[in-house]
Amino acid sequence: MASETNTGPMLGQRHVQTFLLFLSIVVNYIAKFNAGVAVVAMTNAESTNPNFPEYNWNEMERSYILSSFFWGYIMTQFLGGWLCRRYGARLTMFVSTIGSALLVLLVPFCVSWGGWQVYCAIRVCMGIFQGLMFPCVHAHLANWCPVSERNRLGALANTGIDCGTLLAMFVSGQVAASSMGWPGIFYISCAVGVLWCVAWWIFGADTPKQSRFISKEELYYIESSISENTKEEDTKEVLKIPVPWKAILTSLPFWALFLVRCTQSWGYSTLQAEIPAYMNGVLLMEMKSNALFSALPYLASWIMAFVYVIVADILLTNGTLTITGIRKTFSSVASWLPALSLIGLSFLDSNQKTLAIILMTASVGINAGATIGSALNTIDLSPNHAGILMGIVNTGANVVPILTPLLVGLIVKNEGNRNQWQIVFIISSVVFFVGNCIFLAFGTAVSQPWDAEDYLMRPQPGLALPSTSSEKSKSNENDQ
Repeated sequence: MASETNTGPMLGQRHVQTFLLFLSIVVNYIAKFNAGVAVVAMTNAESTNPNFPEYNWNEMERSYILSSFFWGYIMTQFLGGWLCRRYGARLTMFVSTIGSALLVLLVPFCVSWGGWQVYCAIRVCMGIFQGLMFPCVHAHLANWCPVSERNRLGALANTGIDCGTLLAMFVSGQVAASSMGWPGIFYISCAVGVLWCVAWWIFGADTPKQSRFISKEELYYIESSISENTKEEDTKEVLKIPVPWKAILTSLPFWALFLVRCTQSWGYSTLQAEIPAYMNGVLLMEMKSNALFSALPYLASWIMAFVYVIVADILLTNGTLTITGIRKTFSSVASWLPALSLIGLSFLDSNQKTLAIILMTASVGINAGATIGSALNTIDLSPNHAGILMGIVNTGANVVPILTPLLVGLIVKNEGNRNQWQIVFIISSVVFFVGNCIFLAFGTAVSQPWDAEDYLMRPQPGLALPSTSSEKSKSNENDQ
């Protein structure tokens, strides 16, 4: 009975871990997405600081630079899940971030002799390191989040995506136009990554039991909550649970999640990578205002992420919607409304800058609901295999950002041609819409039977546990 009434300390180490995960995403996204602004500054010095080198890269070469990060990123998603299970999130995420931070520092020193090709090579290597991160984030959340707080803490950690993108767009533009010039973008990206690594090494812990700073009250609260649903109290036990690959790869809810994450990635990455070029070419905005307004959609997204968290908590607390209902409702809002905004955006030009900025801001801001709508669904389907699921899903979702800049490079031959951008935005809208339809039909937030520790042993009599995690989760789902 005590475990049902215990709510743990209002502010504890689980919140510290969530904040560190938030910051890890922020610093990695700054390094990841500063290229959207950097390539504009590096190829048009007059728009920023003309005292630094300018490179004559065409649109296709710039597209290669923007997509090259993801060539490496998709290679290490599975590896990230495995390393996290083998060595824990603390070490794996440290290696991931320090590697990416040191590599981004190489750009201003190497691009002068290696051109866009060496910039691509550096970003491929950065992607290899950062590919380890998100499987660890989801596995770490599964270890640290009490079940009743999983939705809230997971969503708060993932707001780092919006904050990191916001800072990458806004700060990069301001730095490029300052006395530091475009090389300053890379110096600052490196510095914040190294600072995070220091904080993570001091305060990060793979499990509540391994934390030096956690109170006994909070340790009991977290372990009792997680053990009731997964019967796990230590990540070492998770390593003993075999991965039911066949069951995962034949699961309709898993594939619905996989597809909706890919389609949301398509629409989001189109805007993420191409907003600076679109504003510069079609809306005829110079770099300083370009950076400000490029960042505005991600400020809206960051704010909306907190709005979605509050609304989701209210709906769950009042019993208005189940977790599955929350996932599907928020996913629909985050997919279909941005699809409509993108179609509207495709018909605007430089004479309608204000409306274009409003629609871009609305599209990205509303899309923040995708975090609660689908991104956390890996933990719903299988807390025991959340890192593995995230590795698979993130691999597919990040093949997409390789393709979208290349598609833009093929379609947009003239940055100032609104009709060519129109094709890009309409394609993204259709992809947004179709992917969410599949998730509505087959998605769920109920823990799957193959999450149970004894799933692969069930054909053998006498090995089944008294109650499986899937049964517990189903009862929890009904309670909610």
